[in-house]
Amino acid sequence: MKNEDLQNIINGFAENIEFSEEGSEFLNVIVPKEELHNVCSQLKSKSDLDFDYAFCITGMDWGKELGVIYHLESTELKHKIVVKVMTDDRENPTLDSVCDIWRTAELHEMEIFDFFGIRFNNHPNLKRLFLTPDWDGWPLRKDYVDEDNMIVK
Repeated sequence: MKNEDLQNIINGFAENIEFSEEGSEFLNVIVPKEELHNVCSQLKSKSDLDFDYAFCITGMDWGKELGVIYHLESTELKHKIVVKVMTDDRENPTLDSVCDIWRTAELHEMEIFDFFGIRFNNHPNLKRLFLTPDWDGWPLRKDYVDEDNMIVK
């Protein structure tokens, strides 16, 4: 399916969805955080979309906002998209979990929590995945400072 066709279908899922291709072969869909779970659920359940595989889920720090980028694929229909969601709350960043939609998201969300501090509502077992439970801070945030281990030139 062409990106234009994907956009026409997805556009009706929620208000304030934005689209771009940003020099990419994939359609980029920017979703308001309040609509994330609803939109993702429809992306998977609609038979003409059938995004059944979340092949990459990445945390991001854009400076003012924190967020998540979801790379999704329909293994049956052979199309892919990128879904982006952001929050400007750096003190208590929270997004809805999608691990009930794509099981693979469970570990990705734990990793994102571990390194960016983004909490996921309704995640079944949100905890640090790589760092020790007593680790202080979120090391992949742009404002993270670790004076013991960082080399500043």
